[in-house]
Amino acid sequence: MAIEKVRDYFRAFGMEDRIREMDMSSATVELAAKAVGTEPARIAKTLSFKDEDGCILVVTAGDMKIDNSKFKKQFHMKAKMLTPEEVNAYTGHAIGGVCPFAVGDAVKVYTDISLQRFETVFPAAGSSNSAIELSCEELFKYSNSLGWIDVSRSILNS
Repeated sequence: MAIEKVRDYFRAFGMEDRIREMDMSSATVELAAKAVGTEPARIAKTLSFKDEDGCILVVTAGDMKIDNSKFKKQFHMKAKMLTPEEVNAYTGHAIGGVCPFAVGDAVKVYTDISLQRFETVFPAAGSSNSAIELSCEELFKYSNSLGWIDVSRSILNS
């Protein structure tokens, strides 16, 4: 299971016990916020896009969505999301539990600046009922992020 891969990944840092497994689903931003007891904006959702060499994961705040013009300016291509099968093939995680940890070599991870307004955030941990609370610095470090980028906009300003 993908959560075991993520648990093994964090074990190398002595952090595997920080992973929370809930009795309820955390497969959407709203469900995850309810499961961990926080506001939806603090859920660090991982979005997956096609790239010529594999895939790009963008971790953004739960109250944000990808701004297509910002994405195109950043990556010099149109934002095209992966199919659920492609997500699983590239990341080893199924939709609902996709996270930027313990992913394949063809995966490039970026963290969106929308997360930086929070002291801690909650990304998934490889399953549809898991999360780990991390500071933004920890998220950047443990996701092996290639950089802080600005490619999102509020879902309220759609």
